[in-house]
Amino acid sequence: MTEPTVYTVQGATGPWEIVVGLEVHAQVTSNSKLFSGASATYGAEPNTQVSLVDAAMPGMLPVLNGECVRQAVRTGLALGAQINRWSRFDRKNYFYADLPQGYQISQLYHPIVGEGALTVEPEGEEPKTIGIERIHLEQDAGKSVHDQHATLSYVDLNRSGVALMEIVSKPDMRSPAQAGAYVRSLREVLRYVGSCDGNMDEGSMRADVNVSVRRAGEEFGTRTETKNVNSVRFVMAAIEHEAKRQVEVLEAGGRIVQETRLFDPDKGVTRSMRSKEDAHDYRYFPDPDLLPVELTDAFMAKCEASLPELPAAKRARFEGELGISSYNAAVLTAEKETADWFEALLATGAPAKAAANWVISDLFGALNRLGKTIATSPVTPAVAGELLALTADGTLSGSLAKQVFEIMLETGEGAAHIVEARGLKQTSDTGAIDARIAEILAANADKVAQYKAGKEALFGFFVGQTMKAMAGKANPGVVNERLKTMLA
Repeated sequence: MTEPTVYTVQGATGPWEIVVGLEVHAQVTSNSKLFSGASATYGAEPNTQVSLVDAAMPGMLPVLNGECVRQAVRTGLALGAQINRWSRFDRKNYFYADLPQGYQISQLYHPIVGEGALTVEPEGEEPKTIGIERIHLEQDAGKSVHDQHATLSYVDLNRSGVALMEIVSKPDMRSPAQAGAYVRSLREVLRYVGSCDGNMDEGSMRADVNVSVRRAGEEFGTRTETKNVNSVRFVMAAIEHEAKRQVEVLEAGGRIVQETRLFDPDKGVTRSMRSKEDAHDYRYFPDPDLLPVELTDAFMAKCEASLPELPAAKRARFEGELGISSYNAAVLTAEKETADWFEALLATGAPAKAAANWVISDLFGALNRLGKTIATSPVTPAVAGELLALTADGTLSGSLAKQVFEIMLETGEGAAHIVEARGLKQTSDTGAIDARIAEILAANADKVAQYKAGKEALFGFFVGQTMKAMAGKANPGVVNERLKTMLA
């Protein structure tokens, strides 16, 4: 594999290489929290989904949610990572208003998933394989709200104890594009597996962005960590700004301080938040209330059997077996819901290439216009298959198919019913077509003479007039054939 061109930041003293690693926090898909039975559903009224465990009431003991373990293992398998049959939970001690226990239960020394990798395709660059260092399970903290009162901050503990997978990459990324492609590809995998919904705007997937700069070939520089970046675009913007900021500091004779920063999306800049703690500052130790996690062969076999076809494999199948272009295959597999809808359309017997083109141009265009998604599409795969079948067998011309589709969007009716009820069937009746052509040629004798004198561009005029006279219901192929004959 060709190594991608290295992205550099041009400083006053020459080029600098950037080094990026990401820590992606992905909320685990589960009905309840990691160590309690409280609901993990997003969007509830503040402090309505808080158990005694989440609120750290005295004497409350955590009980591990097995579904969260299963989802972490399935994610690791999907990323080709090492699954650790023995793992352990640790206490990470720090004090903040939205952390009732005064510590977070996490995994430092023995995570549930070890090393893996993800190959990405950054825009404008060669494919790049990004190493994954580890995936560990941990509980989320609550949420501090600072903008509801002039002098007070509020705390919402609904998120306290929600299960997170922290997916830690190796510092293998060298450009904002690589980081953006990594987050997009990781989100794809998580959504296909079903281990995280990937809704970054709701905070169920967010990234801590570690950035440093160095001269080519030198050792890694001091990194900063920009916390809780919640969109691919913001991840890329934070990297670009932070790298430029670090270069300016170093070229001015300063030094980079290891610190935690925040990204301001309105201004496109990072701001200092606090000095970056090292692991020893958190005084990690094994959680005495939780036994180690030991995975059996039977459990592992069930996890492996539950994995779906992953996006990269699906893209390869769409291209190799179905003959779909690489661009169309990428678009159709970018979201699991879209891929599932398309496969349901293929199950109706629709030809793959025509179906792919129709979904990407006609269906997506209509859904964008209506403000709907594939999940809320008023047209089902079965009804779409009916429309494509009627187009393929010549019952509908391209223009008639578009008319029928618009009616389908409005009414939800089937294509065959619309065609029959509204008389929109295409005709190949040569007698009817010849009669209309004869009328048009007689009414445009001057243009016929010009055509025969060599002005062949007028042929399109005659086609258009014939189709108009037949209300778009004539078979275009037959119209072309009969016109050529009658003009000869």
